[in-house]
Amino acid sequence: MKIKTSEIRTLSVGEIQKHLNDAREELMRLRFRLATGELTDHTQIRFTRRSIARLETILNERMQVEEMEGEK
Repeated sequence: MKIKTSEIRTLSVGEIQKHLNDAREELMRLRFRLATGELTDHTQIRFTRRSIARLETILNERMQVEEMEGEK
């Protein structure tokens, strides 16, 4: 799952959370395949972890903005 940061920023919070859950499930599957010896391309794990980090970062930014707007 490779998604650009600019594409993530156009998504709603619910869509970001859905992509985040999907990416976490994909990472779990990749780790399982790695443990069983089926995974040949180990870079997929790195790309998936980075996608998760991107999604979490933008989601946290959105939550902070909503929190700041709520205080005003």
